[in-house]
Amino acid sequence: MSLLDLLELVQVLAHVMLSTLKKIITTGSYMLSGNFNLMQKALVIFITFLSFTCFSQDLEEQIYVATETFIANKNPETFLELNKQEALFLNKVTTKDEQLALIFLLCNKAFYQKDINKQNDAITTYEKAWKRYNDFKISTISDYDIIEYCLKPLGNLYTKTNDYTNAENTIKQYIAIAKAKNNMDQEISGIINLSALYQALGKHQSVLALIEQTHQISKIKSAQKEKLQRLKATSSLALNKNLLSNDIVLPNFNVLHNKHQVAYESALRSHDYKSALKHFNLLNAYSKKDTLSVRQLAKKQLEKAQLHYLLNEKDKANTSLQLALKLLLPNHKKNSIPKPTSLYTENTFIDIFDFLARLEPDSKKALAYYDLSFYVSKLLTKNITSQQAKITNQAINRKRSESCIDLLFYSYQENSKSIYFYSALQYAEMNKASVLKDNYVKQSLLEKHPNDSLLLKEQQLLKTQELLTSNLIKKQLGYEATKNDSLNKQLLDVSIALKAVQKAIEHTYPNATSIINIEKLQEQLKTDEAILVEYFYGSQAIYQFIISEKHIDFIKIPLQETTQNSLVNFIHLFDNASAINNNIKAYTSVAFTAYNILGIEKMSSKENLIIIPDGLLNFLPFEALLTKETLTTSFTSMPFLVTSHNVVYNSSIDFYLNNKQLPTQEKNILGIFPVFENTSQPLTYSISEAKSLEKQTKATLYMHDEATKQQFLNSVAEYNMLHLSTHATSGDFINPASIAFYDEPMLLNELYSLNIKPNLVVLSACETGVGKLQKGEGAMSIARGFQYAGAKNVLFSLWQINDASTTEIMNRFYKVFSKNHAVSYANRQSKLLYINDASISNLKKSPYYWSAFVYYGSISKPQKTSYVIYYIIGIFLVLIIVFLITRKRRKHE
Repeated sequence: MSLLDLLELVQVLAHVMLSTLKKIITTGSYMLSGNFNLMQKALVIFITFLSFTCFSQDLEEQIYVATETFIANKNPETFLELNKQEALFLNKVTTKDEQLALIFLLCNKAFYQKDINKQNDAITTYEKAWKRYNDFKISTISDYDIIEYCLKPLGNLYTKTNDYTNAENTIKQYIAIAKAKNNMDQEISGIINLSALYQALGKHQSVLALIEQTHQISKIKSAQKEKLQRLKATSSLALNKNLLSNDIVLPNFNVLHNKHQVAYESALRSHDYKSALKHFNLLNAYSKKDTLSVRQLAKKQLEKAQLHYLLNEKDKANTSLQLALKLLLPNHKKNSIPKPTSLYTENTFIDIFDFLARLEPDSKKALAYYDLSFYVSKLLTKNITSQQAKITNQAINRKRSESCIDLLFYSYQENSKSIYFYSALQYAEMNKASVLKDNYVKQSLLEKHPNDSLLLKEQQLLKTQELLTSNLIKKQLGYEATKNDSLNKQLLDVSIALKAVQKAIEHTYPNATSIINIEKLQEQLKTDEAILVEYFYGSQAIYQFIISEKHIDFIKIPLQETTQNSLVNFIHLFDNASAINNNIKAYTSVAFTAYNILGIEKMSSKENLIIIPDGLLNFLPFEALLTKETLTTSFTSMPFLVTSHNVVYNSSIDFYLNNKQLPTQEKNILGIFPVFENTSQPLTYSISEAKSLEKQTKATLYMHDEATKQQFLNSVAEYNMLHLSTHATSGDFINPASIAFYDEPMLLNELYSLNIKPNLVVLSACETGVGKLQKGEGAMSIARGFQYAGAKNVLFSLWQINDASTTEIMNRFYKVFSKNHAVSYANRQSKLLYINDASISNLKKSPYYWSAFVYYGSISKPQKTSYVIYYIIGIFLVLIIVFLITRKRRKHE
């Protein structure tokens, strides 16, 4: 007998007993004996208890019945009815058993949403189920398989929708649960899914390390062994490791299938596409197609199309792509462009549309296909909350942006219509610092509505997310003892909470698509007396967009090996001081070559030059370029770009247009100077820098052991300007960038968690503008950390700067700044004063010593002292004196 049958029987009995009792009471036949009153009371108590038990189980039973009814007949009508019933149940559930029944409903609802291609809805529903399971500690009353019915499909959906951070956190979470339950089957399943995720992200070494862990586990199912070996084979081939086909032969597995799988992947690696197609077809012949989903079948057709394309069989490639589309969109008409409304959150669409765009000879249709890819990408990333996942998706979109820009460039070359220029610029901006821009929009919205509880909650959740990420990094680096799976769970919980809050915010404050207003841009350039150049550093070319108040120019710089090498060589000249000083003539040649490559001569009409760099150009000191050929070895006499132009950088056009200028005078400055005396890396000259800062600006300084991380955190929000003179590191592929305080360093993610609004941050430290380069977003540097936290303008360094020369530069900077309060002007003048200082030796005037500091922010003109009032006072005094003298003479007369 099932639980439902038992509940029904008990309920019937209860109703019969209650009915009988009612009859006895109403007929007066309860007066049978003196002892009956006691028995009656006991019976009433028992039946009342039974009644309450049944009625409390009534809701639980209703939820199960509603779910089972839907499962028996799934269709849009029954799904609508299930949603109505769910809404009623939500306000009634109280007990853990009722919560479990509701979780059962939600998991089945999500499964259906996934099947009808409502992936984002399915994710939301699974998240609700997981949250209830945790909040009400359901594991204490039931062995419900939350991994199989909730977490595993949720992790897969995160992966399919490119939410890689939540996918990783979810999979790691259920691996931990499986380990705790000693469920080896689910633990291995988690390792397989995590390996597949890492493989998709190109983390092949991590894949091999994960699979290596499974060697300690015995009695793994054959099917799981097969998947593990396939993953190992693919990642080994990707890392160019030798792997023989018999290395992955498995018991109880089709050896021919295995053989063709390895042969196919090996042929692909060796670019033998004809052989690859042969083994691909044989591989599919041994596959059980009836076990494949529509999505998997579509991916097979896509893979086949890629092979035909590589064999220059474009018609066959198109045929396969049309078949793939037909599988995903049954109503699709061959060779027609689907409407966006017919699409859903499926990343296979992106691959298909990108491929069709490459095959399309008509540029207008090709752009239409690319736009569909961008549309689907936006659907996929709509609910992503993790900064890293957003950056990863931005990098994926960059290649498509390059293709669009290239198509528009050739259209512009043909007829010079400005619409092609503006469209190309829009594609360039679309994936440029988009995460920074998104955070800037959030902060600006909060500034407008400082008391909005939703916006405040979002900021708090974002701060918590970054702190947890920082703790996770510290754990991985061995700094913390917290359990990884605990942090993974907390990060997932925060992400779920963020989605709910952001959905409510979007409803209250609809976010309009950002379109560059060219008229506004040109008007601002006219005001600033400036010219702007934006670079898009692609894989095949560097695209240059030049805009002045009246003119535009669109240039393509082919990225040949010599071009790339020239730019890289110029950047590497600043690796150390001797690289330039040991061969000054070589420097002058490389610096002038780089100047010509980057087309700076086309911007000589204005003194103010706004540069929006991209890719490797983020690390290039433009001010140290030479505008003319020269034979001199005297740095003072060299035609550096800084001598003719005031160079200001920005991360995007949006930041240039929306960034507010600094106030006419500074309010209050916080100075952090750890100095690090009696250590292996003392900053002796930092003391002189601190004295100069205090003298010129009356800043509040924290020196030596007062310059702790906690002191900085306690004070930072109170100051309008920040100056940090310390050590910093750019990080590497494992370690994030960090900035040092007297007691401990602050990691990049900790900076992200700050909510500050300084007008200016001066980072007088090494490599504060250097970090892991992310396509479109730039360097993951300390400077970016301060920008993300809310800094409007940032002055920072691009390499390991010299302590003594830094102090010289900073002393000059604040001397100029204290008089005119213009950062961009003071930055340039500090360098010119340094170069022209006769007391500094020629070798110390190398651009290595002075060009490290770059300024990202607004153009601020020097404040001119008005002498009119003095002239008026002077004339007034002269008149008074003349009047007195005249009066005195008259008296004498």
